[in-house]
Amino acid sequence: MMEAVGVSQGLVVVHLFCARTSATDDAAVLSAVKDATEAGTQVVTVAVLGHKAQLCFMGLHADAWALRDLQTGLVRAGVDIVDSYVSITELSEYALGLPAEMADMRLNPKLPPPDKPAWCFYPMTKRRNVGQNWYELSFDERKELMHEHGASGRKFAGRIVQLVTASTGLDDWEWGVTLFGEDIGALKETVYTMRYDRASAAYAEFGPFVTGLVGPADEILARV
Repeated sequence: MMEAVGVSQGLVVVHLFCARTSATDDAAVLSAVKDATEAGTQVVTVAVLGHKAQLCFMGLHADAWALRDLQTGLVRAGVDIVDSYVSITELSEYALGLPAEMADMRLNPKLPPPDKPAWCFYPMTKRRNVGQNWYELSFDERKELMHEHGASGRKFAGRIVQLVTASTGLDDWEWGVTLFGEDIGALKETVYTMRYDRASAAYAEFGPFVTGLVGPADEILARV
């Protein structure tokens, strides 16, 4: 058995965007999800709206091998992985000093949250343009901007659960953002509102958005 490979604190996260094929065996897909869950992996199953994928399996575990096992199981079940995103949970440098309970919620989230069936994911990066280089700002300037950004997000407490995961050096963008909402309108309103914050308006680049509906794996497969 290979040794576990993870992070010093927190979880490894993978978003697997998938399409069904003529070879897809639903029972084998459910077995792969069940095996992963029994091994301690949190698996969020999403029915994707639109053409970018049909399904998303979002996995979280302290050991990256457990996520690789989930991926292997899905492929063996005849699922085609059309895209993916790899990241880790983190406690931002701007959030140091948080109470232990709040810090643990960011490092070890429990997903999916109840009563939040609407879902979206998008990657993002901070700009490095001349005159708009996030990394040329002082720490205090960046911290102030991020506190403003966080205050906007807290307006949606109770309607939205947000998970921001770090992907610098792990994938093509610097962060992945996963939102769970009470409805699809809440997803749109949250992102629209927060784009007016200077940290976003002046310094953020956004990748493609994927939107979907969260549910039990068996029910999702039956309707996709």
